[in-house]
Amino acid sequence: MYIKAGDIVTVITGKQVDKEVTDKKGKTTRKTGRVLKVYPKTDRVLVEGINMVKKHQRPTQANDKGGIIEKEAPIHVSNVAIVDPKLGVPTRVGYREVDGKKVRFAKKSGESLDK
Repeated sequence: MYIKAGDIVTVITGKQVDKEVTDKKGKTTRKTGRVLKVYPKTDRVLVEGINMVKKHQRPTQANDKGGIIEKEAPIHVSNVAIVDPKLGVPTRVGYREVDGKKVRFAKKSGESLDK
């Protein structure tokens, strides 16, 4: 899988709520967020602030009231794209060998994605 935890990604397809955000002037931009966790077996990623779902929580000793909480749900990896660190636009990922190690790079700018 070409996406790792800690990467900044943008949503390219999916629900309108998760895909775009409109500012006060009416300009729409794609939603972006940091990858919190990667699930390689199911090809899904957990992105901060994306794909929010409501979960009914029963009262427990830790949470006396219970109620409805909002939390992130995993989204399929094909619905997100890595944001180019130099240009700030969605890009594809390439691999090259640097000092005998396989390193990811952004196809649009050529900038390295691995630190």
